[in-house]
Amino acid sequence: MHWTLWIVAPPTAVIMFLYFFALILPKGPAQLASYYAFSLTSIVLLLSCSAYGTVASIILRLVRHGGMAQWTTGRAFKWTMWLTTGVTFRINGSMKREGGISGEEALGMRPVVFVGNHQTELDVLMLGCMFPKWCSVTAKNSLKYVPFLGWFMALSKTVFIDRSNRALARSTFDTAVVTMREKRQSVFIFPEGTRSYADEPTLLPFKKGAFHLAVDAQVPIVPVVCANYANVFNTKLKRFAPGIVDVSILPPIPTKGLTKDDIDDLVERTRKVMLDELIRLSHVTGQGNGVPLPVASGVDEKTRELRKRT
Repeated sequence: MHWTLWIVAPPTAVIMFLYFFALILPKGPAQLASYYAFSLTSIVLLLSCSAYGTVASIILRLVRHGGMAQWTTGRAFKWTMWLTTGVTFRINGSMKREGGISGEEALGMRPVVFVGNHQTELDVLMLGCMFPKWCSVTAKNSLKYVPFLGWFMALSKTVFIDRSNRALARSTFDTAVVTMREKRQSVFIFPEGTRSYADEPTLLPFKKGAFHLAVDAQVPIVPVVCANYANVFNTKLKRFAPGIVDVSILPPIPTKGLTKDDIDDLVERTRKVMLDELIRLSHVTGQGNGVPLPVASGVDEKTRELRKRT
Protein backbone atom coordinates (compact mmCIF):
# COMPACT_ATOMS: atom_id res chain seq x y z
CA MET A 1 0.00 0.00 0.00
CA HIS A 2 2.90 2.32 0.84
CA TRP A 3 4.43 2.13 -2.67
CA THR A 4 1.10 2.88 -4.36
CA LEU A 5 0.91 6.19 -2.47
CA TRP A 6 4.30 7.18 -3.90
CA ILE A 7 2.92 6.51 -7.39
CA VAL A 8 -0.47 8.19 -6.97
CA ALA A 9 0.44 11.17 -4.75
CA PRO A 10 2.70 13.19 -7.15
CA PRO A 11 0.29 13.36 -10.14
CA THR A 12 -2.64 14.00 -7.77
CA ALA A 13 -0.79 16.94 -6.22
CA VAL A 14 0.04 18.37 -9.64
CA ILE A 15 -3.58 18.03 -10.76
CA MET A 16 -4.85 19.81 -7.65
CA PHE A 17 -2.38 22.67 -8.14
CA LEU A 18 -3.37 23.06 -11.80
CA TYR A 19 -7.08 23.16 -10.97
CA PHE A 20 -6.36 25.70 -8.22
CA PHE A 21 -4.45 27.93 -10.64
CA ALA A 22 -7.31 27.60 -13.13
CA LEU A 23 -9.55 29.26 -10.54
CA ILE A 24 -7.32 32.24 -9.72
CA LEU A 25 -5.38 33.00 -12.92
CA PRO A 26 -6.55 35.32 -15.74
CA LYS A 27 -8.63 33.71 -18.50
CA GLY A 28 -5.79 32.72 -20.87
CA PRO A 29 -3.45 31.04 -18.34
CA ALA A 30 -6.47 29.61 -16.49
CA GLN A 31 -7.66 27.92 -19.68
CA LEU A 32 -4.22 26.39 -20.16
CA ALA A 33 -4.03 25.19 -16.54
CA SER A 34 -7.51 23.66 -16.81
CA TYR A 35 -6.58 21.87 -20.04
CA TYR A 36 -3.43 20.30 -18.58
CA ALA A 37 -5.20 19.40 -15.35
CA PHE A 38 -7.90 17.60 -17.33
CA SER A 39 -5.34 15.85 -19.57
CA LEU A 40 -3.29 14.63 -16.62
CA THR A 41 -6.42 13.51 -14.77
CA SER A 42 -7.49 11.53 -17.84
CA ILE A 43 -4.12 9.79 -18.10
CA VAL A 44 -4.04 8.88 -14.42
CA LEU A 45 -7.60 7.53 -14.51
CA LEU A 46 -6.96 5.64 -17.76
CA LEU A 47 -3.93 3.89 -16.28
CA SER A 48 -5.78 3.22 -13.01
CA CYS A 49 -8.78 1.73 -14.82
CA SER A 50 -6.40 -0.28 -17.02
CA ALA A 51 -4.82 -1.75 -13.89
CA TYR A 52 -8.30 -2.65 -12.68
CA GLY A 53 -9.08 -4.02 -16.15
CA THR A 54 -6.00 -6.25 -16.08
CA VAL A 55 -7.20 -7.92 -12.88
CA ALA A 56 -10.81 -8.03 -14.11
CA SER A 57 -9.70 -9.61 -17.41
CA ILE A 58 -7.85 -12.41 -15.64
CA ILE A 59 -10.83 -13.17 -13.38
CA LEU A 60 -13.36 -12.98 -16.24
CA ARG A 61 -11.23 -15.26 -18.44
CA LEU A 62 -11.09 -17.80 -15.63
CA VAL A 63 -14.89 -17.90 -15.53
CA ARG A 64 -15.12 -17.88 -19.35
CA HIS A 65 -16.49 -14.36 -19.60
CA GLY A 66 -13.35 -12.69 -20.98
CA GLY A 67 -15.38 -10.98 -23.69
CA MET A 68 -16.92 -8.67 -21.07
CA ALA A 69 -13.60 -7.27 -19.81
CA GLN A 70 -13.57 -4.17 -21.99
CA TRP A 71 -17.20 -3.40 -21.13
CA THR A 72 -16.63 -3.44 -17.35
CA THR A 73 -13.36 -1.47 -17.62
CA GLY A 74 -14.98 1.07 -19.91
CA ARG A 75 -17.78 1.65 -17.42
CA ALA A 76 -15.24 2.19 -14.64
CA PHE A 77 -13.53 4.85 -16.76
CA LYS A 78 -16.88 6.44 -17.63
CA TRP A 79 -17.94 6.99 -14.01
CA THR A 80 -14.55 8.04 -12.64
CA MET A 81 -14.17 10.62 -15.43
CA TRP A 82 -17.70 11.96 -14.92
CA LEU A 83 -17.21 12.33 -11.17
CA THR A 84 -13.76 13.96 -11.37
CA THR A 85 -13.89 16.06 -14.58
CA GLY A 86 -17.57 16.62 -15.40
CA VAL A 87 -17.19 15.21 -18.93
CA THR A 88 -19.31 12.39 -20.29
CA PHE A 89 -21.00 11.15 -23.46
CA ARG A 90 -24.77 10.77 -23.75
CA ILE A 91 -25.79 7.78 -25.87
CA ASN A 92 -28.90 7.91 -28.08
CA GLY A 93 -29.99 4.84 -30.01
CA SER A 94 -33.60 5.76 -30.72
CA MET A 95 -33.19 6.22 -34.48
CA LYS A 96 -34.82 3.45 -36.44
CA ARG A 97 -35.35 2.71 -40.11
CA GLU A 98 -38.92 1.95 -41.08
CA GLY A 99 -39.61 -1.67 -40.19
CA GLY A 100 -36.00 -2.12 -39.08
CA ILE A 101 -33.85 -2.29 -35.95
CA SER A 102 -33.05 0.78 -33.85
CA GLY A 103 -29.56 1.78 -32.81
CA GLU A 104 -30.37 0.89 -29.20
CA GLU A 105 -31.39 -2.62 -30.26
CA ALA A 106 -28.21 -2.84 -32.35
CA LEU A 107 -26.12 -2.36 -29.20
CA GLY A 108 -27.50 -5.68 -27.97
CA MET A 109 -26.80 -7.54 -31.20
CA ARG A 110 -23.76 -9.79 -31.53
CA PRO A 111 -21.61 -10.15 -33.38
CA VAL A 112 -21.46 -6.86 -35.30
CA VAL A 113 -18.76 -4.46 -36.47
CA PHE A 114 -19.15 -1.04 -34.85
CA VAL A 115 -17.57 1.86 -36.75
CA GLY A 116 -17.15 5.34 -35.27
CA ASN A 117 -15.68 8.74 -36.08
CA HIS A 118 -12.33 9.46 -34.43
CA GLN A 119 -11.68 13.01 -33.16
CA THR A 120 -9.17 13.03 -30.29
CA GLU A 121 -7.78 10.90 -27.46
CA LEU A 122 -11.03 11.66 -25.59
CA ASP A 123 -12.75 9.07 -27.79
CA VAL A 124 -11.53 6.50 -25.25
CA LEU A 125 -14.10 7.97 -22.86
CA MET A 126 -16.77 7.80 -25.57
CA LEU A 127 -16.03 4.07 -25.86
CA GLY A 128 -16.31 3.72 -22.09
CA CYS A 129 -19.78 5.28 -22.22
CA MET A 130 -21.22 3.34 -25.18
CA PHE A 131 -19.27 0.07 -25.22
CA PRO A 132 -21.62 -2.94 -25.21
CA LYS A 133 -20.93 -6.28 -23.60
CA TRP A 134 -19.02 -8.87 -25.61
CA CYS A 135 -17.15 -6.34 -27.72
CA SER A 136 -13.46 -5.56 -28.28
CA VAL A 137 -11.55 -2.73 -29.91
CA THR A 138 -8.87 -2.81 -32.56
CA ALA A 139 -5.59 -1.04 -31.80
CA LYS A 140 -2.17 -0.48 -33.31
CA ASN A 141 0.33 -3.16 -32.34
CA SER A 142 2.65 -0.79 -30.42
CA LEU A 143 0.03 -0.24 -27.69
CA LYS A 144 0.53 -3.85 -26.63
CA TYR A 145 3.76 -2.83 -24.86
CA VAL A 146 2.36 0.09 -22.81
CA PRO A 147 2.33 -0.85 -19.08
CA PHE A 148 -1.11 -1.53 -17.61
CA LEU A 149 -2.99 -0.33 -20.73
CA GLY A 150 -1.26 -2.82 -23.03
CA TRP A 151 -1.54 -5.64 -20.50
CA PHE A 152 -5.25 -4.99 -20.11
CA MET A 153 -5.82 -4.80 -23.87
CA ALA A 154 -3.89 -8.02 -24.50
CA LEU A 155 -5.92 -9.87 -21.87
CA SER A 156 -9.29 -8.51 -23.03
CA LYS A 157 -9.37 -9.78 -26.62
CA THR A 158 -8.15 -6.59 -28.34
CA VAL A 159 -7.45 -7.09 -32.05
CA PHE A 160 -3.90 -5.73 -32.48
CA ILE A 161 -3.00 -4.62 -36.01
CA ASP A 162 0.52 -4.17 -37.37
CA ARG A 163 -0.06 -1.41 -39.92
CA SER A 164 3.50 -1.70 -41.24
CA ASN A 165 2.89 -5.28 -42.39
CA ARG A 166 -0.11 -5.63 -44.68
CA ALA A 167 0.05 -9.44 -44.84
CA LEU A 168 0.17 -9.73 -41.05
CA ALA A 169 -2.67 -7.22 -40.68
CA ARG A 170 -4.78 -9.28 -43.08
CA SER A 171 -3.98 -12.44 -41.10
CA THR A 172 -5.10 -10.66 -37.92
CA PHE A 173 -8.43 -9.78 -39.51
CA ASP A 174 -8.87 -13.39 -40.65
CA THR A 175 -8.40 -14.49 -37.05
CA ALA A 176 -10.89 -11.85 -35.94
CA VAL A 177 -13.47 -13.25 -38.38
CA VAL A 178 -13.14 -16.69 -36.79
CA THR A 179 -13.44 -15.21 -33.29
CA MET A 180 -16.55 -13.26 -34.26
CA ARG A 181 -18.21 -16.36 -35.66
CA GLU A 182 -17.23 -18.81 -32.92
CA LYS A 183 -17.32 -16.54 -29.83
CA ARG A 184 -19.97 -14.10 -31.09
CA GLN A 185 -17.59 -11.27 -30.14
CA SER A 186 -18.25 -7.86 -31.70
CA VAL A 187 -15.49 -5.47 -32.78
CA PHE A 188 -15.23 -1.66 -32.68
CA ILE A 189 -13.11 0.07 -35.36
CA PHE A 190 -12.36 3.70 -36.19
CA PRO A 191 -12.40 3.53 -40.02
CA GLU A 192 -10.65 6.91 -40.40
CA GLY A 193 -7.56 5.17 -39.05
CA THR A 194 -6.33 8.21 -37.14
CA ARG A 195 -7.64 11.14 -35.11
CA SER A 196 -8.98 14.11 -37.09
CA TYR A 197 -8.64 16.81 -34.38
CA ALA A 198 -11.37 18.62 -36.30
CA ASP A 199 -12.86 21.91 -35.10
CA GLU A 200 -16.07 21.28 -37.04
CA PRO A 201 -18.13 18.23 -38.09
CA THR A 202 -16.07 16.42 -40.68
CA LEU A 203 -14.77 12.94 -41.48
CA LEU A 204 -11.43 11.82 -42.87
CA PRO A 205 -11.47 9.28 -45.74
CA PHE A 206 -12.41 5.79 -44.55
CA LYS A 207 -10.05 2.83 -44.72
CA LYS A 208 -11.66 -0.42 -45.83
CA GLY A 209 -10.49 -2.88 -43.17
CA ALA A 210 -13.66 -2.68 -41.05
CA PHE A 211 -15.85 -3.27 -44.09
CA HIS A 212 -13.82 -6.24 -45.32
CA LEU A 213 -14.12 -7.70 -41.82
CA ALA A 214 -17.90 -7.23 -41.75
CA VAL A 215 -18.37 -8.73 -45.22
CA ASP A 216 -16.03 -11.66 -44.52
CA ALA A 217 -17.87 -12.43 -41.28
CA GLN A 218 -21.26 -11.61 -42.87
CA VAL A 219 -22.23 -9.47 -39.87
CA PRO A 220 -23.96 -6.05 -39.79
CA ILE A 221 -22.14 -2.73 -39.55
CA VAL A 222 -23.41 -0.43 -36.79
CA PRO A 223 -22.35 3.23 -37.24
CA VAL A 224 -21.56 5.17 -34.06
CA VAL A 225 -21.49 8.95 -34.53
CA CYS A 226 -20.11 11.30 -31.88
CA ALA A 227 -20.89 15.03 -32.16
CA ASN A 228 -17.94 17.33 -32.74
CA TYR A 229 -16.76 18.27 -29.24
CA ALA A 230 -14.11 20.94 -29.93
CA ASN A 231 -16.00 23.14 -27.47
CA VAL A 232 -15.35 20.59 -24.69
CA PHE A 233 -11.84 19.40 -25.51
CA ASN A 234 -9.62 21.06 -28.11
CA THR A 235 -6.00 19.97 -28.39
CA LYS A 236 -5.11 22.67 -30.91
CA LEU A 237 -6.31 25.54 -28.72
CA LYS A 238 -5.41 23.76 -25.45
CA ARG A 239 -8.97 24.24 -24.22
CA PHE A 240 -11.14 22.20 -21.88
CA ALA A 241 -14.63 22.80 -20.47
CA PRO A 242 -16.86 20.29 -18.62
CA GLY A 243 -19.80 19.14 -20.70
CA ILE A 244 -21.96 16.37 -22.13
CA VAL A 245 -21.38 15.23 -25.71
CA ASP A 246 -24.10 13.49 -27.72
CA VAL A 247 -23.48 10.17 -29.46
CA SER A 248 -25.88 8.49 -31.90
CA ILE A 249 -26.03 4.75 -32.47
CA LEU A 250 -27.44 4.39 -35.99
CA PRO A 251 -29.46 1.44 -37.29
CA PRO A 252 -27.37 -1.51 -38.49
CA ILE A 253 -26.34 -1.80 -42.13
CA PRO A 254 -26.66 -5.43 -43.28
CA THR A 255 -23.86 -7.19 -45.16
CA LYS A 256 -25.58 -10.53 -45.69
CA GLY A 257 -24.84 -11.73 -49.21
CA LEU A 258 -22.33 -8.97 -49.96
CA THR A 259 -18.92 -9.76 -51.44
CA LYS A 260 -15.63 -7.91 -51.82
CA ASP A 261 -17.03 -6.35 -54.99
CA ASP A 262 -19.55 -4.47 -52.83
CA ILE A 263 -16.98 -3.00 -50.44
CA ASP A 264 -16.59 0.39 -52.13
CA ASP A 265 -20.34 0.99 -52.19
CA LEU A 266 -20.64 -0.15 -48.56
CA VAL A 267 -17.90 2.28 -47.49
CA GLU A 268 -19.56 5.15 -49.34
CA ARG A 269 -23.04 4.42 -47.93
CA THR A 270 -21.76 4.11 -44.38
CA ARG A 271 -19.69 7.29 -44.56
CA LYS A 272 -22.63 9.26 -45.98
CA VAL A 273 -25.06 8.31 -43.21
CA MET A 274 -22.38 8.99 -40.59
CA LEU A 275 -21.51 12.40 -42.04
CA ASP A 276 -25.16 13.44 -42.24
CA GLU A 277 -25.69 12.46 -38.60
CA LEU A 278 -22.42 14.09 -37.52
CA ILE A 279 -23.51 17.39 -39.05
CA ARG A 280 -26.98 17.07 -37.53
CA LEU A 281 -25.56 16.38 -34.07
CA SER A 282 -22.92 19.09 -34.28
CA HIS A 283 -25.07 21.72 -35.97
CA VAL A 284 -23.19 25.01 -35.66
CA THR A 285 -25.08 27.98 -34.22
CA GLY A 286 -22.14 30.35 -34.02
CA GLN A 287 -21.21 29.29 -30.48
CA GLY A 288 -19.60 25.91 -31.12
CA ASN A 289 -21.79 22.84 -30.81
CA GLY A 290 -25.41 23.83 -31.21
CA VAL A 291 -28.79 22.21 -30.81
CA PRO A 292 -28.99 19.08 -32.98
CA LEU A 293 -31.14 19.45 -36.05
CA PRO A 294 -34.37 17.42 -36.06
CA VAL A 295 -33.88 13.92 -37.44
CA ALA A 296 -36.39 14.52 -40.24
CA SER A 297 -35.12 17.99 -41.14
CA GLY A 298 -33.48 16.87 -44.36
CA VAL A 299 -30.30 18.49 -45.62
CA ASP A 300 -30.13 22.26 -45.08
CA GLU A 301 -27.70 24.75 -46.59
CA LYS A 302 -25.24 24.41 -43.69
CA THR A 303 -25.19 20.64 -44.16
CA ARG A 304 -24.54 20.98 -47.89
CA GLU A 305 -21.73 23.45 -47.27
CA LEU A 306 -20.01 21.25 -44.68
CA ARG A 307 -20.42 18.11 -46.76
CA LYS A 308 -18.75 19.79 -49.74
CA ARG A 309 -15.71 20.50 -47.60
CA THR A 310 -15.34 16.81 -46.67
